[in-house]
Amino acid sequence: MQMHFDPDIFELVKNGTKNVEARVNDAKRRSIKIGEKIEVLKRPDEKESIWVRVTKLVPFKNFEELTAQYPIERLYSSEYAKEEYLALFLRFYTQEEIERDGTVAIEFEVVDE
Repeated sequence: MQMHFDPDIFELVKNGTKNVEARVNDAKRRSIKIGEKIEVLKRPDEKESIWVRVTKLVPFKNFEELTAQYPIERLYSSEYAKEEYLALFLRFYTQEEIERDGTVAIEFEVVDE
């Protein structure tokens, strides 16, 4: 499995600041297992990558509940307010998808390949 991040967020993952990824809990995410390694690629060329290991999977009803449980620094850049972060999800997911599948917090740690 792979995750793709813009350069600023990739660096936060690489240095260990960002260690939670929020996603809709669709079939792809429900297949993730604790202990699984995921390759994280740096956009736009995706030539640089790091590996993370899933340490915990926490389901939530929606992104509002999820973000209430984690400081923004663990989820995204501290330069963003939670409201701005929440607005980003509607670029990737429809409200129908969120209501149907719920969301999941994927906690992880950086590991060697």
